[in-house]
Amino acid sequence: MIEVLVISISKPLLIGIYENKQLIKEYKLEGKTSDLLPSLFEKILKEYDFQRINYVNSPGSYMAIKVAYIFLKTICISKNIEFQACNGFEFNENSPIKALGKKYFKQDANGIKVDFLEKDDIIRDFKLPNNIDKINFNKQTLPIYNLPAV
Repeated sequence: MIEVLVISISKPLLIGIYENKQLIKEYKLEGKTSDLLPSLFEKILKEYDFQRINYVNSPGSYMAIKVAYIFLKTICISKNIEFQACNGFEFNENSPIKALGKKYFKQDANGIKVDFLEKDDIIRDFKLPNNIDKINFNKQTLPIYNLPAV
């Protein structure tokens, strides 16, 4: 089975093509998600016959998450492709993720919170895993907003 993984919550935009859960092609693109997704998906839809699209629906850049959700959900509906989502902490070794201003999203046993960095916090880059067999994908694909209303 061929599947796509989209990580749009930070820069660069990361897109991986997986065959039988193993990474076979990787894209790292700089720019706006709204500009990059359509042109890249036009290309990969011609090249691959994938059965599932996976994306990160929280936490991170809300605009990038919303754009990715609408674009990917539309493709999945129109082409009858399965759609799944997961948490961004799966792809950066559970390190803090930029939120707003000087605050970061942090995940612990009690869930996700927004806080300032501690001096011992380490920020890690997002990476496409070589294998997605153990990633906690789920059917709840709507963007998750972890910030309180203003």
